[in-house]
Amino acid sequence: MLMASPAPSLVVEDLRVGRVAGGPPIVDGVSFEVQSGEVLGIVGESGSGKSLTAFAIAGLLPPALAVTGGAIGVAGEDVIGLDPAARRRLAGSRIGIVFQDPLSSLNPVRRVGTLLIESAMRHRGIDRRAARALAIERMREMRLPDPERLIDAYPHQLSGGQRQRVMIALALMNDPALLIADEPTTALDATVQRSILALLRRQAAGRATILITHDLGVAASLCDRIVVMLGGRVVETGPARALLAAPREAYTRMLVDARRGLARPAAEPAP
Repeated sequence: MLMASPAPSLVVEDLRVGRVAGGPPIVDGVSFEVQSGEVLGIVGESGSGKSLTAFAIAGLLPPALAVTGGAIGVAGEDVIGLDPAARRRLAGSRIGIVFQDPLSSLNPVRRVGTLLIESAMRHRGIDRRAARALAIERMREMRLPDPERLIDAYPHQLSGGQRQRVMIALALMNDPALLIADEPTTALDATVQRSILALLRRQAAGRATILITHDLGVAASLCDRIVVMLGGRVVETGPARALLAAPREAYTRMLVDARRGLARPAAEPAP
């Protein structure tokens, strides 16, 4: 049962995701909460179920998979039972999503501003002129240079960092209560990565944020709490600093030790 009001912005209880054709669950019994203004990191190796958990929350699971149990509450509303049209409205208005590869997520033959404009028109009920003005303002908030010009550019005309800022602008177009960022700094160089993380941190104020990442350094720099996943289950959860400084579970210790090993100078021998 979902928590009574006042509730966290997101409540996930005993979430299970499996194949429509049957078989064992791929995500099995995942539970966590995210408060407004909090950044929750979900970390783990590839295939641990972290992205599938996020897609289940957003209603974006591939056709072969489905939520088979549990509850998901966004701003106090249980969303699992909503019909597909209602889930699409929810994903566009109350849930914002930043995907890891903006080049493949943005339509290469459409100007980047069209997605922002159409999202505002659909979910806010405003006309095209007002939607364009709002899109330019969102791009300016993302610190994109000359947004009046870039709004009419094609994805290939923008740098990787600029494309990712456009994706964040799209995710935040309608002031969602929940922001999900799935590996948002993948393939970006270190300088651009830091600027994107700083931008996400600023935008986390006033909304719940989930950061999906395999990089503990990224999680440490941005997250308030961390959920560690392995094999579709939660291994450990806790405040970010405490969990990374003194992990309780063997798998978490392995991840932390691997991160420390990568950070060690080349001349320093591994223990």
